[in-house]
Formats: sequence, structure tokens, C-alpha cells
Amino acid sequence: MSQNGLDFEQPILELEARVHELQQQLRGQATSSSRDDLERELIAVRRECNETTARIYGGLTPWQVVQVSRHKDRPYTKDYLNLAFDEFVELHGDKHYGDDRAMLTGFAKIDQFKVMVVGHQKGRSYKERAACHFGCAHPEGYRKAMRKMRLAEKYGMPIVCFIDTPGAYPGVGAEERGQASVIAESMFQMSQLRTPIICIVIGEGGSGGALGIGVGDRVAVLQFAYYSVISPEGCAGILWKSHQHANKAADALKFTSQHLKDLGVIDDVLEEPLGGAHRDHHKMAARMKSYLLRTLSELRAQPIDELMDCRYEKFRQMGVFLDASQGEPVEM
Repeated sequence: MSQNGLDFEQPILELEARVHELQQQLRGQATSSSRDDLERELIAVRRECNETTARIYGGLTPWQVVQVSRHKDRPYTKDYLNLAFDEFVELHGDKHYGDDRAMLTGFAKIDQFKVMVVGHQKGRSYKERAACHFGCAHPEGYRKAMRKMRLAEKYGMPIVCFIDTPGAYPGVGAEERGQASVIAESMFQMSQLRTPIICIVIGEGGSGGALGIGVGDRVAVLQFAYYSVISPEGCAGILWKSHQHANKAADALKFTSQHLKDLGVIDDVLEEPLGGAHRDHHKMAARMKSYLLRTLSELRAQPIDELMDCRYEKFRQMGVFLDASQGEPVEM
């Protein structure tokens, strides 16, 4: 990644810089003939910029998708809460060990719906990122999430989960406090909750850290996000003994939004603005809000017993493939 953006974005950044330069000249230009020339050039450069952006982002490799999902300007859970929701009241602590800032929970309102939001938070500045453990939640984060989800079930509130983590925190202390078991417990609890659940991968969806809040009636992934059993660096370290082969691992893992849709692992792909969500937070938040309102209306209209049965069948069907020799589905 370069100082000003991703390496493959350099042609876009150069054109955007030229657009900004022309806009500055227009503000200071007095003569009408010069203004006409500048305006024509500005229109042409803007068109070229849009075409270049569409071409580059229309052919991203899986590794480039990972880079976009980690972009420093990409909207996080708090950004969506500020832009797409009307109100948010944060709830803290797991009443067991402490409050994990990598896991954000609280009551929220989006138009006529009152919901419980659970989401990973990475932080913008280095200080915030360090406090949030770069989005890697500890066991207390998942215990906090479980408590709040049970509270949502008690009051009949739908649950909205925003997934954005490279994985659960891998430290010794986290393992001593039951990291693996608490993620499994969270997944089991989510499968049993008698309230609608929507899960959206907004950036990184890595390993059990993502799955811990990823069991829902609808699972969606943003266009340039990824959702995987392991990060590409982790996979490369295991298979090729070096993180330098992360791009090769990304190709093999089939974890982009289109791969996931084709494999039946997710329900929906949310299209991002031209050039990715990091270029237009407001437009992405508007699309997120529209999707949430539509999906909440659909799930609310479904009887709860039917909703539970559909959720069970949805996850039971994952990992089933057709055995060509027998012509029958086989479960992995």
C-alpha cells in the first residue's frame, strides 16, 4: 500500500488529484473563456476518472479485495451507526470479566424498528485501534454480545450484527479465559434465539472471530469485503510457510462476495459505491439502511417458529455437495 492509497489505485488517485486541481483553478479563474475551457476539461477528466475506477474495481483479484476490505478509510460499525441509524445507546460489560471495546453493543433505532446492534469496532487513530485490539475481540467481548442478544430476545427486538475482524484475539490470556469455547457458545446461542437476526460483513470476516456473531436469518457481505475460515496470511503461513504467498492463498480460499454467493454461504451481496465504500460513506450507509429496512420488514412478517426452522435448514445445507457417482447429496 502506498502512502496515499492502495497500489492498484494510483491511476485513480492521479485523476482525482487532477480533478481537484481543476476545481481550484475554476474558483480562482476570472475570464469566461478560460472558465469554459477548464469546465470542459474538468468534465472530461471526471468521466475518465469514473471509467478508470469502474475498470479497476471491476477486475479486482481476491488479494486486492482483501486490501480494499482493510482500507484505513473504510466505514466501521460506528460510522454506520452515525449515518444509517437514528439513535444508539451503547451497553457495556459482560458482568464476568470486563468491557471489550473491540465489540460494540447497544440499543438502536432505524426508522420504525428498534433493534439491538452488535458489531466489531477497529478504531481510526492508533490509540483507538490499540484500545480496540484492532478489531480482535476477547472472550469478554463475545460474552458481552451474548448477554445483549439474550436481552434483545427478551424484549422481542431484532438483532443486527456488523462483522469486521481479522479474527478473535489470539493471546494467551484470551485462551485462558475460554476464547474457543465462548465463540462456540455464541454460535449455538444465536442459532436458538427466537428473534430475527441479520448479519452483515462490512470489511474483514476472518475465522471464528467473525463466525462468533455470524449466525443469522440473513447473512450479507459488502461487495469488496471477504468472509473466510482463515486470513490469507494465516493460510499462506500454514500451506507455504510464508506470509509472502498471501495472494496465492487468497485465490485458493474463494472468499470474495461473489464466490460466497455462488457457494450458498451468504444470502445477499451489498453493492458498494464506485471505487469502494471508503470513497463515499454516506452512499454506502444509505444502501445499508435500505437493505436493513427491507430485510427487517420481511423477517418481522415471518412467524417466529417458521423463522427458526428456516435458520436451522439454512446452516444445515452448508457443506452439502452432489456426489457425481451416486447422484445424491453428501454432507461434509
